Amino acid sequence: MRVLILSDIHANRIALDAVLEAAGEVEATWCLGDVVGYGPQPNECVERLLAIDELICLQGNHDAATVGDLPLDSFNPDARTSLEWQQKTLDDEAIDFLKDRPRSTVQGNYTLVHASPRHPVLEYLLDAYTAAENFEYFDTEYCFVGHTHIPVIFKMTDSTKRVSLRSPEAGTAIELQPRQIINPGSVGQPRDRDPRAAFAILDTETNEYHYQRVEYDVKAVQRLMEAAKLPKRHIERLETGW
Repeated sequence: MRVLILSDIHANRIALDAVLEAAGEVEATWCLGDVVGYGPQPNECVERLLAIDELICLQGNHDAATVGDLPLDSFNPDARTSLEWQQKTLDDEAIDFLKDRPRSTVQGNYTLVHASPRHPVLEYLLDAYTAAENFEYFDTEYCFVGHTHIPVIFKMTDSTKRVSLRSPEAGTAIELQPRQIINPGSVGQPRDRDPRAAFAILDTETNEYHYQRVEYDVKAVQRLMEAAKLPKRHIERLETGW
């Protein structure tokens, strides 16, 4: 089965459309959460996801906060300002969609969460030490996560239980090896110094993982954010992917 894996759209419909076009025909789409937050098009992103057949979409921390399942005071001031705007902007259909999202799921040999298997909504997996602590919290051979906006693959060696990490190169095919935690990066707000939208295609029969990037009209998104009076920091960071 050919699966599109994406995460952290963050209300960036223009980036989402670019990813869906670049991905081409797939048999399923796995979205790892944070559909909203930061960006200017939360309703449009939900609308686009609802049109996708065979969609699995998780609830991320920004999704949860927007619908009242996480306190806003747990976010930094700029993120909180954005979330308050999202709450005022979301329509009823989008709110219902975000409320109904699961926080984790298992699809065959793949566990899906937003943040980490230990804390599916909030924990950041930014280093091998934290990743190593999380391997005991899922039973499948692979776990897909988002949340950090940084594409990475953590691998545990069975004999030593040591965890290594690698940053995949865009445009390459990688044969996944048990056991691994894999982050496809962010669609709508990359933070690895590459402004292009990130996503991956997984072939579940061969375990080939194709990590990819695609350009989109960053300036157009910035103009929409400026019109909505969203935080300047979030507008500027789209240009350089930080």
